[in-house]
Amino acid sequence: MTRQLPLPMRSSVFRDDEPVVQSHPLLPGATPPVFSEPECWDLNGVLRKPVNQHPSHMRVPFPGLAPAMNLLARELAMIWFNPRHPALLARGIHLADEPRVANTVRQRTTCLRELAAFGADQQLPELVSRWAPEDFHRFLAHHSNPDPEPRLVDHIVVIKALHRFGRALADGGLGEDPWPGMSAVAVLKLPVNGPLKTPVVKPETWFPLVRSAWTYITVFAPDILRALDHWQAIEAHAEDIKLPEADRRLTAWLADPASRVPARPPSAQTRQEGPVHWDLLARMVGLDADRRNLFSTTSSTGRARRAAVERLVAAGRVQHGLLPELLEVDRPDGSRGPWHDALLPRQLGREATALRNACYIFVAALSMMRDSEIREITKGSVVEHFSTPAVKSTKVKLDADLPVKHWWIIEPVAQAIELAERLSQHPELAFASVPGRDPETLFTSKDVIEDFVDHVNRRRHITGLDKIPPQHITPHMFRRTMAMLTRDFPGSEIAVGMQLKHAATRALANRTTGGYMEPASSWARHLDNAIAERKFQRVKELFAADSRGETIGFGPGADRMREAFAAVREKAAELRATGKAQRGDLRVEHDLLQRTRLSIRLGKLNHCTMNDDDPVGAKCLDEAVVPEGHRGPLLDRCQPSRCANSILGPEHLPIWTAERSSLNRLRADPRLPANRRALLDAQLGEVALMLKKAGQ
Repeated sequence: MTRQLPLPMRSSVFRDDEPVVQSHPLLPGATPPVFSEPECWDLNGVLRKPVNQHPSHMRVPFPGLAPAMNLLARELAMIWFNPRHPALLARGIHLADEPRVANTVRQRTTCLRELAAFGADQQLPELVSRWAPEDFHRFLAHHSNPDPEPRLVDHIVVIKALHRFGRALADGGLGEDPWPGMSAVAVLKLPVNGPLKTPVVKPETWFPLVRSAWTYITVFAPDILRALDHWQAIEAHAEDIKLPEADRRLTAWLADPASRVPARPPSAQTRQEGPVHWDLLARMVGLDADRRNLFSTTSSTGRARRAAVERLVAAGRVQHGLLPELLEVDRPDGSRGPWHDALLPRQLGREATALRNACYIFVAALSMMRDSEIREITKGSVVEHFSTPAVKSTKVKLDADLPVKHWWIIEPVAQAIELAERLSQHPELAFASVPGRDPETLFTSKDVIEDFVDHVNRRRHITGLDKIPPQHITPHMFRRTMAMLTRDFPGSEIAVGMQLKHAATRALANRTTGGYMEPASSWARHLDNAIAERKFQRVKELFAADSRGETIGFGPGADRMREAFAAVREKAAELRATGKAQRGDLRVEHDLLQRTRLSIRLGKLNHCTMNDDDPVGAKCLDEAVVPEGHRGPLLDRCQPSRCANSILGPEHLPIWTAERSSLNRLRADPRLPANRRALLDAQLGEVALMLKKAGQ
């Protein structure tokens, strides 16, 4: 019986000696791997590596693959790296000019290895391009128990590439697409507009975490920086001197009344290591303790020097650590003392790292920047952008051009970035290694968060910081949490879309922006309480102003509020007259105010007093389609000049008068088209109606 031999495999369309990356900008002096390299394409030092990625993410390995599969993996990687390669264009394969990054190609070649492993287990052909469509369906079913995972999207992309790129593959690729006309998302039946899966940081974790980071930045940082400067000065002056000179310096140091012996805290003392930190003392005297042992216990002169120092210790001339005094804090046990038991060199390194971590967490929590964008911040990047504090950084995600963008920030975030710059030993990056570490040593952002939480919880009995409840936190969760917290502010979707740097498809935001802003059940009660407390505080301020005879606002809404305040004062007077309340106790009015449940929504342009249960006179609801389940006003339809529920407060008047002046300046242009002039006249009419309420 004769057996048909397999046809010889065609040679690859790519030359063995051609570089594997031809569509990416190379680093100066870089030599990229060539196509014939069968083990691993290492692109470290060849392409620019994102700061927040590990060097392994820049390697595309091909281990454990049979020769034919190895060639197939390299061909696919070559296509993804060079989508406009002449060999592809010559074979009618026209791809978008967007070369894939190294980490994406690495992940996709990993998918090929998983396919090969499945084929070996199921006794399928060694080359996946020889599989039948049913084999790929079985692979997907095998990895979809009970439900398909989003990670399988890459597997389907790779499988479809075997058919799509077939004319450029040595083995001819797949003859047919296992899922013709379907995207990877459709194959997996994943929701196109599904909810964002990134969880929020829980409020019970968020608040102590952000407070602890801010405490490090504002309270502990001065001591840490002072200790770092002192330690660096000590190290700079330490030298390899002869023992007679060291003796002379030690004698002079001991004779100085200001000298204090550096000591370990009682908690760090052992039988072998007593209270005195001998290495630090030697360096303070000016001796390089790594080269000479000034206080050796094996020589009589060393023991004599120790005895002289110990006499100072017995006299009480001691300081714990590098600094004689540290800021005192209140501790959980009710005591008060220094926030650290002893800032010795090793402990100082840990605290400097904790301070750097605090800066990173604070910036991530309050700026809405991606981890990659925070890590790309360079020194001197805090600037003014449109007269507002901002930080400039490189946008890496989904942008091959690596544009420099601006993120608006608050002053405390700017302070955190500038503090991180001061700690950074890297020549360019703001978030990098701290003093005492290799300047090129970087860190993993996820580890930074875990280390800071562990450090705070381990030392809170001394630092007085609140305990941070355990929660798995990733940098991306900070973006999600802060976006969610801003959702109730007018115009927040536009602002959040700009800050998140999402691709603008409508109003400077996209559907992903809305997903970030979705409410989280874990925050619902806290936010409701916080909003209610702030609203009631403002009502109390308005009540106090009205009681003093001051103007609290203009318009029908303000009139109704004044009537309600008058009724509260009348009822309080009645309670005092009948002896049911103490005279002069303002809490009577506040209790009555709380029970009155005044409806008010505070705004930048006006306040709204619409009653959700009885929305009489609400112009925003006139002829409007109210979404099912919605309660309250429709803020985007607000007509403050015409609504009976609107209050024009004294704090709003400057904004409206400025708007009138601005519109009049625009209208004064003689070149203005008639339709534009008519629009300005209509706007001026609305502003005039609003200011008329205040008699202006």
